[in-house]
Amino acid sequence: MLDLNFVRENIDHVRAALEARRADVTALNDFKRADEERRRVIAESDQLNAKRNASSREIGGLMKEGKKDEAEARRAEVAGLKDRIAELDQMRAQAETRMHDLLATLPNIPHASVPVGDDESANAEVRRWGTPPAFSFEPKDHVDLGTALGILDLERATKIAAARFAILNGAGARLERALISFMLDVQTREHGYLETLPPFIVNRAALFGTAQLPKFEADLFKLEDERQLYLIPTAEVPVTNYYREEILDATQLPMRWAAYTPCFRSEAGSHGRDTRGVIRQHQFEKVELVKYSLPENSYEELESLTRDAETILQKLGLHYRVVALSTADLGFGSAKTYDIEVWLPSQNTFREISSCSNYEAFQARRAQIRFRRAGGAKPEFVHTLNGSGLAIGRTWIAILENYQQEDGSIIIPEVLQPYMDMDIIRPQDSTKGTQS
Repeated sequence: MLDLNFVRENIDHVRAALEARRADVTALNDFKRADEERRRVIAESDQLNAKRNASSREIGGLMKEGKKDEAEARRAEVAGLKDRIAELDQMRAQAETRMHDLLATLPNIPHASVPVGDDESANAEVRRWGTPPAFSFEPKDHVDLGTALGILDLERATKIAAARFAILNGAGARLERALISFMLDVQTREHGYLETLPPFIVNRAALFGTAQLPKFEADLFKLEDERQLYLIPTAEVPVTNYYREEILDATQLPMRWAAYTPCFRSEAGSHGRDTRGVIRQHQFEKVELVKYSLPENSYEELESLTRDAETILQKLGLHYRVVALSTADLGFGSAKTYDIEVWLPSQNTFREISSCSNYEAFQARRAQIRFRRAGGAKPEFVHTLNGSGLAIGRTWIAILENYQQEDGSIIIPEVLQPYMDMDIIRPQDSTKGTQS
């Protein structure tokens, strides 16, 4: 959430920033009207309070002079002023509530370094790593490869649940599990993240804190429960909310967590996009990286978080690129985002596998996550950051497609072989525990 006073005092700047995001500024217009009403009400209330105070002094003087009838008449006037002031106080509270509600619907202001553009075509490539694999045959996509190997079953997943669910079998399930362990090991042992295993179900307050609510409720799976609980769309939600409504000491920052969780998204509005295979699922898995940072260090932390996520692809030997998202392509709460996109041979293009974002104080203000510097300084909001390190399913896809062989088998990247106790996936591995 944006700072109320900042928006009030810099409304033209905020409007320009939101228009650069191609955001609807109707709420900002409503905010301005509510603020004007608030100011009008405060001005009238101040005038009436001054009049009431002056009348009270006059009443005292009249009583001393023995002018009781005049004093009583003045008291009646003061009583009327008191009722109007109470009414104005209520109007002020309503205007302030309206302003806060409107702020909750406004996206974050892009950082000055974010490319300005009308759509994703304005995204700017920052760097590439590696090269695409060269095949002497026509590469297959992950659905054909996984189905032929017997490690991917979409048809029965649909029968059991619905479309956009998948079953992984044998070596396919082992590969998924190996990726989870490998990613957590790299982030905790090499990059210093604290592993955490949070709840997979959260309340409305947690989702408001990370800005999934109220705007994106249609994308969530809500439980039929009077407690208003939801399946998490990402580990970002429970982990970012860890210290909600608490004040930390500045010496505790930065904080860094790595969390494996399943994730659940309804994918509202995504009909017709990536419906083949497991690129866009209702249930998928991620290892998420989350940080709390001092405000002055958060953009350094964004760069290091992005590099930490990239390390996984480098160790797996997967070709990728890093892209800075433009103003029109930024997520709702992000001030700056890098997308990491992995190469998929079947599509002959890069596909997103991680988004690494700095939210600055946007989430912390909603969740009231603060810190205090030395000397009893006034509490400040932390800066929050997160990024996938990585999306497990899309990494699974990338390994199948980039390491496929002409006979349909899959070479296991060397760093994963100790986790799987095998170096190649062949069709019979769908029903066998290991093969070397």
